[in-house]
Amino acid sequence: MFKKFIRRPVLSIVISLIIVFMGVLSLVKLPVTQFPSISPPKVNITAEYPGANNELLIKSVVIPLERGLNGVPGMKYMTSDAGNDGEASIQVVFDLGTDPNVAAVNVQNRVSSVVNKLPPLVVREGVKITREEPNMLMYINLYSDDPKADQKFLFNYADINVMSELRRVSGVGFADILGTREYAMRIWLKPDRLTAYSISADEVMEALNQQSLEASPGKTGESSGKRSQSFEYILKYPGRFNNEKDYGNIILKAKPDGEFIRLKDVADIEFGSSMYDIYSTLNGKPSAAITVKQSYGSNASDVIKNVKSLMAELQKTTFPKGMHYDISYDVSRFLDASIEKVVHTLFEAFVLVAIVVFLFLGDWRSTLIPALAVPVSLVGTFAVMSAFGITLNMISLFALVMAIGVVVDDAIVVIEAVHAKMEEKHLSPLKATEEAMHEISGAIIAITLVMASVFIPIAFMSGPVGVFYRQFSITMASAIILSGVVALTLTPALCALILKNNHGKAKKRTPITIFLDKFNGLFTKGANKYEGMLNKTIKKKTITLPLLLAFCAATFFLRNSLPSGFIPAEDQGMIYAIIQTPPGSTLERTNQIAKELLRESEDIDGVQSVSSLAGYEILTEGTGSNSGTCLINLKSWEDRKESAAEIIEKLEEKAKNIPGANIEFFQPPSIPGYGAAGGFELRLLDKAGSGDYHKMEQVSNDFVKELKKRPELGSAFTFYSASFPQYMLRVDNDLAEQKGVTIENAMDNLSTLIGSNYETSFIRFDRPYKVIVQAGPQYRALPTDL
Repeated sequence: MFKKFIRRPVLSIVISLIIVFMGVLSLVKLPVTQFPSISPPKVNITAEYPGANNELLIKSVVIPLERGLNGVPGMKYMTSDAGNDGEASIQVVFDLGTDPNVAAVNVQNRVSSVVNKLPPLVVREGVKITREEPNMLMYINLYSDDPKADQKFLFNYADINVMSELRRVSGVGFADILGTREYAMRIWLKPDRLTAYSISADEVMEALNQQSLEASPGKTGESSGKRSQSFEYILKYPGRFNNEKDYGNIILKAKPDGEFIRLKDVADIEFGSSMYDIYSTLNGKPSAAITVKQSYGSNASDVIKNVKSLMAELQKTTFPKGMHYDISYDVSRFLDASIEKVVHTLFEAFVLVAIVVFLFLGDWRSTLIPALAVPVSLVGTFAVMSAFGITLNMISLFALVMAIGVVVDDAIVVIEAVHAKMEEKHLSPLKATEEAMHEISGAIIAITLVMASVFIPIAFMSGPVGVFYRQFSITMASAIILSGVVALTLTPALCALILKNNHGKAKKRTPITIFLDKFNGLFTKGANKYEGMLNKTIKKKTITLPLLLAFCAATFFLRNSLPSGFIPAEDQGMIYAIIQTPPGSTLERTNQIAKELLRESEDIDGVQSVSSLAGYEILTEGTGSNSGTCLINLKSWEDRKESAAEIIEKLEEKAKNIPGANIEFFQPPSIPGYGAAGGFELRLLDKAGSGDYHKMEQVSNDFVKELKKRPELGSAFTFYSASFPQYMLRVDNDLAEQKGVTIENAMDNLSTLIGSNYETSFIRFDRPYKVIVQAGPQYRALPTDL
């Protein structure tokens, strides 16, 4: 059967060329990632309830949504978070293998079925449903040398001019600006002036709706089939106000003397921001922090390259004078370095295999055959990887490195068999190859199947570990099977074409042949000594058996004593610092802690830049005035002497000099998307259903204390707190009735003045923005201001 490939070498070569061609085409299109994607699909639900505390959010928003979401197809579990900033978030985690798009649609349908049970303010703000993409791919800071360019300007410049372009980049699954400094018309009411003019907050809202609106008056001159007209005129109305002056002139009430009380008489009007929830800085300068995440199945390297190209183009063409961008975190730096190391290892392994083959075969012709056959198997493997959706990552490339030593065996078996026939029967290379293949073709098939069967079962493992190593097993098995195909087609054809029967002929004395003769002589002596020692050892079973048992026991003991883990943590050139100030701390206080940490970090050799986010916590991607995050970008590995772990130790010592905050340091997760940082996360569940958040806080703190006693754990902490300072408002119903005040009216006024409210919007820069009504900060600074 296989004589056809020997006698028709062109056929064998064409088959190999087809394999190589398919492999090269697939290689060009294979996505490049750090590791296989093993994070389960996640869908996030976010709702805003202005002015609400965490307990109100849980009762009125989280519980109705959870009841509706519970049992959504493919759901594994869900987690919820509610803060005192009026924002609630729910994350639904699905089983591994669930289509993330289908999961998002199912969640959307469930939320739609319960949205009527949510408070009207929440419905008006909107419930956002987003598919969770893998971990952060890039972190970009937009900043300016102009001292007038504050965070509001930077945020909105990025939102208007950068984000739309960024989201259109192929492979970008998610791009957003951290924080909410979106433009808004802020109506800062003065409650004392409102009282003096007997005007309520509801009347202000009503006036805004009645006087700032969009209208469609129609047109004049339309005949409507009744009479002929020569001209038609479209009637236009200016629409909603879009500047401070127009809003200031809104009429609230007319005085008896004919004068008007206008909005500017009872409020300060400012073109400001919708929220002031996050302070973002880069090395102390205000910045707009942009996070970019890749979509599933995209090429991380290509996405980063395209984003960098876009940002460079925007800076040249559209950025105002003095504005710059800084890529503070870039996965490709670590990814490219890791992939480059593996590719170098792949090349080195191939060269070493060729050298070893040459040493033992002693013939450059015999060495050339596996040197040609092995690349065919490896390159062809890329086609199989593409068919199975495998990416170029650390695991699949590691499989190729290992495969080099395995796939070369088939070629060596064929070459050795052909040499044996030429030496024993003095046959020509063609005849020797035909006889050898007749004898060993069955053995090659058997060896190939046996070797492949070792790795194939791994592909059927379930869970994260199974998915993680599935790519390894498929890559190895496909390389082995292709090596068997090549050993039955290309290798015999090359043996018949390239080899020469030099057996029995005197070899020329060259430095290489002299070296090979000495090497073979030394190797033969070593093999003979080993054989003699083995013969003696086999006869002494009383020694060998206990020795074997001792080695087995030692192996078992060492296995249990050595640290274990999924994959080792690596220095990725980035450190996360999580800041937690006492409950009730203001955003300004948290921002001050971040500034102090910046100053301490700048003194450490190896730190390149520090991006701080006061009000944002990266582990849960939540917001809160007493939480913050610093992203400490390290210099490249060549430019620093210390590892990330050693720098963390220095940072922990420096952090002890910063009072009034708990600061924890982490490295990014080893596997993108599998956790927010290095280490692992635990969640405590109150199965008793007591609803006592203070009791949960006590249990949580006690649990952390016990964890810290464990020698295996470097650190343990919790940011859960139910001790946020609060005041309970109690209304005297009898007195309210006597005064003619309803509880609804009182709460509505508080919600507007202390919280915030918006009933209308305006258009500016071709975008809609909110008109937000709230009491000025000086009127709600203290509880007594109520």
